[in-house]
Amino acid sequence: MSNIPKDLRYTEDHEYVRTDADPTVVRIGVTDYAQGELGDVVFLDLPKAGATFGKKDVFGTIEAVKAVSELYCPIAGTVVESNKALEADPALVNRDPYGDGWMIKLKLKTPADLDGLLKADAYAKHIGE
Repeated sequence: MSNIPKDLRYTEDHEYVRTDADPTVVRIGVTDYAQGELGDVVFLDLPKAGATFGKKDVFGTIEAVKAVSELYCPIAGTVVESNKALEADPALVNRDPYGDGWMIKLKLKTPADLDGLLKADAYAKHIGE
């Protein structure tokens, strides 16, 4: 059974969005379910600060033992930071997907777009839990 925190928002592509103190900047990563399906993460290609993405645009790739997958931006915005810790230790995504394994911080173009993402119960149903 996957860990699906109630306070996050999710996409059908298995990314999550975490809001912090500033509601216009969010952390984005892959869900516990996604990292479990991928297996051991060995490499990530993430964007640099200043890169701008629309909703559903590919913002990077994640390479694991089992597969290479594209990462999709759940919401439009501009990258303010990529998680540098993942360069040295990409397996943080496996060990702590919702904590130290986050991938990018995104300044939202339209914060109200968060309302269009899945809540925890809808995501759980999407993955069959």
